[in-house]
Amino acid sequence: MFIGYYGLSVVLTYIGLAFSVVGMAMAFQGNISIAIMCLILSGICDMFDGTIARACKRSDDEKKFGIQIDSLVDTVSFGIFPIVLGICMGFTSRINIIIYILYALTAVVRLAYFNVIAEESRSKKNKDKASYYHGLPVTSIAIILPFIYNINFFMPMVFIKAYPLVMLVVAFLFVLNIKIKKPAGLWFVICSILAAIEIAIILTAGK
Repeated sequence: MFIGYYGLSVVLTYIGLAFSVVGMAMAFQGNISIAIMCLILSGICDMFDGTIARACKRSDDEKKFGIQIDSLVDTVSFGIFPIVLGICMGFTSRINIIIYILYALTAVVRLAYFNVIAEESRSKKNKDKASYYHGLPVTSIAIILPFIYNINFFMPMVFIKAYPLVMLVVAFLFVLNIKIKKPAGLWFVICSILAAIEIAIILTAGK
C-alpha cells in the first residue's frame, strides 16, 4: 500500500526521528531541557539501530534503503536539530548564523560521504572502510551538545561562549580526514551510561 520499508530493521531509526521532531517542537516552545533530552534519546536510537538492522534478515533493497534512511534521519536529528536548539536558545548573532551554515554544510557532506563509503564497504575488498568512520560521526553531537548544555547549570557564562565554538569545532571534525574506530561492545555501554548521566543532570540541576 505504501512505498518504503517499515519493518523491525528500521523501526528504531523512525523512533529516533520522532524524538527529534518532538525535541524541535519543545525547543520552539522554550522547553530547552526537554529538547536536549530528546536529542540524547535520538542519539541512543541511532547508536543501536544498526545493531538491530544487522540482526534482521534483509533483502539487498532493504539494506540499501536502510543506508539511505539512516543518513536522511541523521540530517534532521544531528544536522538541523542542533541548529534549531542554538537559535531557540538565543544564539542568533551573525557569527552564529555563519557557524550554523558551516555546521549544516559539513554535516550533509559527511553524511553523503558516509553513504558512498557504506556502499563500497559492502565489497569484501573494503573491510577497512567498514571498520572505521572517516571524520567524526554526526551522531556524536548527541553526546557533546548535552554535555555543553549541562555547563549552563553551573557556569552560564562559559556555556554562552562554548556552545557556538563547540559547533564550529565539531563541524570541522565532521569533514576532517581522520579515521575513527567504530564503537562496539563496551563503547555502547559507556555511551549509554554517559547519556544517562547527562539526562540525570538535566532532570536534577534543571529544576
